[in-house]
Amino acid sequence: MSTWKLQKLVYYCQAWHLVWDEEPLFPEKIEAWANGPVVRALYDNHRGKFKVNKWPHGKISRLKRSERETIDAVLELYGTKTGNWLRELTHQETPWREARKGLTPDERGSRKISHGALVDYYGSL
Repeated sequence: MSTWKLQKLVYYCQAWHLVWDEEPLFPEKIEAWANGPVVRALYDNHRGKFKVNKWPHGKISRLKRSERETIDAVLELYGTKTGNWLRELTHQETPWREARKGLTPDERGSRKISHGALVDYYGSL
């Protein structure tokens, strides 16, 4: 899958896990980049690649049942969408837009998208 799509799916996994289980799925922060939400630690692992075919980091066996359920639900809902489609969706949603407030559309930025912003927005849907 494209790295854009991977980043957006990870973002939605974090958002929905915060809403459904009231705890983060992972500790790394999500930043509001011009192309949508990005987990910099994840980006650092796929930097320079357009697509990811396999991922040697992490082990599915370390996930709790609730974490696997969140990931499965997100993949069911968003997994068939393209990276560009997911990018456009995140650009329409409040958490990314609020974090980017005051920046031009193409301007670089790394402002954090807070857990509170994710819970407020996605919890209201």
